[in-house]
Amino acid sequence: MKYVENKVVLIGSGAVGVAYAYAVVNQGSCDELVLIDLNVTKSRADVLDLNHCEAWAPEPVSVSFGDYDDCRDAAMVVICAGVAQRPGQTRLDMVGTNMKIFKDIVDQVMASGFDGIFLVATNPVDILSYATWRYSGLPSSQVIGSGTTLDTARLRFHLGQFFEVATTNVHATIIGEHGDSELPVWSAASVAGRSIAKRVAAHPELRQELDEIFRKTRDAAYEIIEAKGSTSYGIGMALARITRAVLSNQKVTLPVSALLEGQYGHEGLYIGVPTSIGRRGVRGIVELDLDEEEQAAFDRSVATLKEVQDPFWAEDAEQVGAGSER
Repeated sequence: MKYVENKVVLIGSGAVGVAYAYAVVNQGSCDELVLIDLNVTKSRADVLDLNHCEAWAPEPVSVSFGDYDDCRDAAMVVICAGVAQRPGQTRLDMVGTNMKIFKDIVDQVMASGFDGIFLVATNPVDILSYATWRYSGLPSSQVIGSGTTLDTARLRFHLGQFFEVATTNVHATIIGEHGDSELPVWSAASVAGRSIAKRVAAHPELRQELDEIFRKTRDAAYEIIEAKGSTSYGIGMALARITRAVLSNQKVTLPVSALLEGQYGHEGLYIGVPTSIGRRGVRGIVELDLDEEEQAAFDRSVATLKEVQDPFWAEDAEQVGAGSER
């Protein structure tokens, strides 16, 4: 790959983009951060505001406003642009509009000569990560979606509150669609070193409490969007965590959206699964030992995504074919 050491280009400096930019600057996660946005006036003001953080940041981050030519030598391009989820909408409701936006964005990024890592945050993130891979022509290892990192963070927070332990002592993961069909992997979860599955076996009534915790986790975005219009801080931190994993070559496992190629019995889609991440992007997908109930729920989540995704690509292929005939 041809890139400048630790240079990140952010496309889309709305609520999510700015939250991500602030987290990156606050943590000193990269050396250079370039913002691209159609709202030039606001974005330039964000740049100025972010640069005023430098005196108190752990490491200096050079923040600037730029254009698609800046993607040429970037290590990462993070896409937060697109139509935001409105109250009452599911993430899948936005696929048509955001797919068109992404085609234009990815084409312009690739025209610059970019050969780094794409990180996708825009919803529906699984389908748009797949679209980014298809549109870019890059290896799937170089395209990552935020997946269920935010959902997993929410689950760990709620479990920490319930069991009265630090969130960092909670090891539990949400997999599947970043949306209504996602699922918790209780069979592999633990709190402060104690297996949740064994806790439930000893205290069956606990399962009802866990089901309610998962419901709060899954539906959190609807509550937040209804109250303040968007979620931003949680996903901003999740994106910053993925960025740090890539730029520092941490080889850490995070529940991101990655391309399945037979793992978990499925292929041909991006979906949230535990994935080892390093400097070159996806190093490999970790296959958890799902129990029968979890595998069935994951299968349903895959079917939900493919029901939306596959017709679009079939229609796209027909249009390409028709165009070549003319």
